[in-house]
Amino acid sequence: MTSWITICDTCKRDDWSAETHGRPHGEDLAERIEARASDAGVRTRRVSCLMGCTHGCNVAVQGNDKLAYTLGRFTPDDDAAQAIVDYAVLHAQSETGQVPYRTWPQGVKGHFITRHPPLPGDED
Repeated sequence: MTSWITICDTCKRDDWSAETHGRPHGEDLAERIEARASDAGVRTRRVSCLMGCTHGCNVAVQGNDKLAYTLGRFTPDDDAAQAIVDYAVLHAQSETGQVPYRTWPQGVKGHFITRHPPLPGDED
């Protein structure tokens, strides 16, 4: 079962200004994640706002019947994009979505904001 990376493409970090940036930081991060995700077997989608504005450059890692995570405070660069994709691959490989801390890519440590349990099934 695959995992999805939902990327906020409207995120702006604290240093964003119309004078110095032609587009939101989220678009920069989205392009970098998308370039890496398809080869890794992870799906992506963009949304306009995950409502984590104080955390700038937010993503959610989700999968059916799995724990879901929101991560933020990323710099929109290649290292962050690769760490996010690497974590999503581990999430996809996990039956529950829980990934042991010792296997987390260094680039996602300190970036977790929320964890959501899977939605209950229709029979629950």
